[in-house]
Amino acid sequence: MSHFQPADSQWESRVRASFERIGIMKTLGARLGALEPGKAEILLDFHEGLSQQRGYFHAGVTSTIADSAGGLAAYSLFPADRAVLSVEFKVNMLNPADGACLRAVGEVLKLGRTLSVCEIQVYSQRQDEERLCAKMQQTLFQVAAVS
Repeated sequence: MSHFQPADSQWESRVRASFERIGIMKTLGARLGALEPGKAEILLDFHEGLSQQRGYFHAGVTSTIADSAGGLAAYSLFPADRAVLSVEFKVNMLNPADGACLRAVGEVLKLGRTLSVCEIQVYSQRQDEERLCAKMQQTLFQVAAVS
């Protein structure tokens, strides 16, 4: 359970609408999972078009869903008139992303007025087993929303 309080009572519908506008999520076939204030989950089923040369999920795909999971986690806490942009991130690939599905879980570590920091863990799921395959730390910028 998150210890953060969203600034907007309509945070969940805003986060869901934001996810629907992320074109790369549609391209990849990703879907939004569980949401809490300051926490967001993205799920992605494997298909060959997402693979690298050894048949695992490509690191770029893994990083992409991690980036969006962190961004949505932070965005859930922002006021309604604000938007989110990634400033930087560092990702470590810890194990091959060789499962049937990836699950990226982004959590806000520090919410600031301008910059926020998130930690994202990406898990590879195979049958009943889940293994941590990547970890990202991300800095996000709070900007004025455009209508």
